[in-house]
Amino acid sequence: MKPYYHKVQYYETDKMQITSHTNYIRFMEEARSDYLEQIGWAYDQFEANSMISPVTKVTAEYKKTTTFPDLIKIETSVAKVSKYRLVLKYIMTVDDQLVCKASSEHCFLDNEHQIINLPKRVPAFYDRLVELNRQEL
Repeated sequence: MKPYYHKVQYYETDKMQITSHTNYIRFMEEARSDYLEQIGWAYDQFEANSMISPVTKVTAEYKKTTTFPDLIKIETSVAKVSKYRLVLKYIMTVDDQLVCKASSEHCFLDNEHQIINLPKRVPAFYDRLVELNRQEL
């Protein structure tokens, strides 16, 4: 998988000229969208299958500050997958220095907001996630 890159914008920094911690959640969203697109499951595929994927949990460990105009390299991977949940992990670096380790957890819902069993509803997507998770081990 190709990493995703985010260039820190001036407006993403605070009065101390440090990237606000809240922006890292957005960076994860950008990287997640890119990752899903790379594996053939862009968000329009979810919509085509009458699915949504809300975030149920986010963690972030900030290791080093970033500032404008740093280029953050974000490597996304499957940390865990089950019939009902997906956990992605994100490693964010600037010039090969770790700036943030993070994860996001997701479930999958249908149009009535009922939890979807991935292997039954979208087996190709589930199988791809399992394959990617095995590659991480």
